[in-house]
This record gives sequence, structure tokens and C-alpha cells, in this order.
Amino acid sequence: MNYSGIWPRIFDPFFTTKPEEGSGLDREIVKKSVEKHSGKIEITSVIGQRTCMVLLPIAV
Repeated sequence: MNYSGIWPRIFDPFFTTKPEEGSGLDREIVKKSVEKHSGKIEITSVIGQRTCMVLLPIAV
């Protein structure tokens, strides 16, 4: 799989790399909700191993 074209699209509605497993809407919904509350999403990834998304700010 060519991963270079994925990163710019990960928050696009209906974008998924696994069409048989999901709709591709979850990341877009989360992004809108986080931005509405003046937060941001930080993403780190090791291709083929793991991806970590951190939502900021974290309310206590």
C-alpha cells in the first residue's frame, strides 16, 4: 500500500483503507468535535505497526 497519499486524507469523510470494516466517518466526527472545543489532534504512527492519536486539551 502507498502510505504517502493517506496522511493528507485521514480526516476526509468516508476515507478508509479498510472498506469492508468501516465507513470512514469516525475520524472526521472526532476532529470536528475536538476543534469545536478548541482542541487539536496529534498523530504519531509507525507504518504497519501502530498509530496513536492524542486529543488535546484533556479536561480534568
